[in-house]
Amino acid sequence: MNPLKIVILTGAGISAESGLSTFRAQNGLWEGHNVDDVATYEGYQRDPLAVHSFYNMLRKKLHDPSVQPNSAHYALAELESKLGSENVTIITQNVDNLHEKAGSKNIIHMHGELLKTRDEQTGEVFYCDEDIDYQKNHNIRPHIVWFGEIPLYMDEIYDHLMNADYFISIGTSGHVYPAAGFVQIANQAGAKTVELNLEPSLKQSEFQVTIYGPASKIVPEFIKRFE
Repeated sequence: MNPLKIVILTGAGISAESGLSTFRAQNGLWEGHNVDDVATYEGYQRDPLAVHSFYNMLRKKLHDPSVQPNSAHYALAELESKLGSENVTIITQNVDNLHEKAGSKNIIHMHGELLKTRDEQTGEVFYCDEDIDYQKNHNIRPHIVWFGEIPLYMDEIYDHLMNADYFISIGTSGHVYPAAGFVQIANQAGAKTVELNLEPSLKQSEFQVTIYGPASKIVPEFIKRFE
């Protein structure tokens, strides 16, 4: 019998209980900053120093001792450990490193990573856990997918969705595409689709199973069924 292929989409809701504020595009703000100023390439062109200052601040937050994976992150890492990284794929909209800190290995960061930078001329990506000094290197930008830019690894993601037995969406609002459309692809591929969320997302009606509550509680409980 072939092992189950489980594809998991995680959004800001899974990290909220770890001390990282959720990003809600519809209110136009992220950490109190206007999204157009800090999460678009146009904003970056207008004031690169301010944008780098914002992401330097977010990077510092990841190093705060109080920001740690919660039981939802650990449950997904344990699932991968039991079933094998070839059978459990995490696609995350988050730019934090909490899945990695919890022990997950097979992670696709479709919106980039705070702890990486990218050379705009060469496209080369670098690990970075300190402040970026734009004045010393104007070619380096945050390795973040901003609004209007194409998410990363989309061909790989669609391949995983088309071969999934389970598609589990955790802590996502259903506002942001293309991730909001993943449930449709998984349904068409014959996967069992599950929404685990604090509250119903915009895509609630498209999931076959819906469970609501704090991620730290409902994710470990749901994952137990794969033991």
